[in-house]
Amino acid sequence: MRPRGGTTKGAPLTLTKEPSAAWRALQEPGLSKFERDRRAILAMAGGYRTTFDFIETVGFKPGFAPSRPYQSWGTEYIYVVEDTGTFIRLQHLMVLFVADRKGKVQGPFVQKHWRQDWRYEDTDLHVFTGRDHWERRVRTPDEVRGRWSQAVFQVDDSPRYEAIGEWRHEGTYSSWTSEDTWRPLPRRESSVRHDYQVLEGVNRHTITPTGWVQEEDNLKLVLGDDGKPDPATPYLARELGVARYEHVTDFDFSAGDRYWRRTGDFWRDVRAAWDKVYAQRDSFEYLESVNGEEMFVPLFEYANQLDEGTPYEPAAAAAVITKTFAAHLR
Repeated sequence: MRPRGGTTKGAPLTLTKEPSAAWRALQEPGLSKFERDRRAILAMAGGYRTTFDFIETVGFKPGFAPSRPYQSWGTEYIYVVEDTGTFIRLQHLMVLFVADRKGKVQGPFVQKHWRQDWRYEDTDLHVFTGRDHWERRVRTPDEVRGRWSQAVFQVDDSPRYEAIGEWRHEGTYSSWTSEDTWRPLPRRESSVRHDYQVLEGVNRHTITPTGWVQEEDNLKLVLGDDGKPDPATPYLARELGVARYEHVTDFDFSAGDRYWRRTGDFWRDVRAAWDKVYAQRDSFEYLESVNGEEMFVPLFEYANQLDEGTPYEPAAAAAVITKTFAAHLR
């Protein structure tokens, strides 16, 4: 089947062929398990060509016909925003140069992308429970001993999913595998599918000499009106996903550096507003779209003003954040 997804072509680039310094540091003998875990997480930072592939492989109801595979690409830089030892925050920023039909390169185009927070022996998680609802789930110290949570956030810093998993290191192999996790439909699905409500899956992050790979093993889960899996047909299909992050060399990510330098304070305040939600509520409802406007729109508009040179004013930013959160949170 002809894939759907990204149709643009990027500018020529050069992939790095030699193992990265971060990967070599991960191979250093004598490291503690904790330190090797940390180095694996930090090895995901840097500049990459990214490719995204998703395909339905198995159907679980009569007459199943797989949907078209999804493919897309990007070039992005992953910044280490915070590292306290037991907590590491990585922010993804897209920086795109696009070639038109005549081969002329246009750009750069910058867009804030997803974020991943890693926390060691995390007992306080917020998980997706279906139909726009999120709940706090407290784990015991024994359940998380020696393990890391990964919390993933959307482009506007709203929550996507959070899971506990463990890093495994065997020689040149370093990989983290999550527990089974519920998450809302990603944009690539929510824009075209309305016959299921939850992606239930397992994530695996594996560090390679020249980058890293994220693999997803997902089930497309149908919920009844009571919020529980449909008893007759709980699952529609299985989906496999692969996101490849390959280091690039001599690529100009400076527009992303400028964007993050000018907008970083604003996005810090957005994260702080979400932290208050998590601290004050054991459950909440998050509406991605209200009256046809998605939550990221006013936040991106304000951030773009900052990127264009408007000075940052905390009071003005707070007004934008407060209004946006009031519209999208219940």
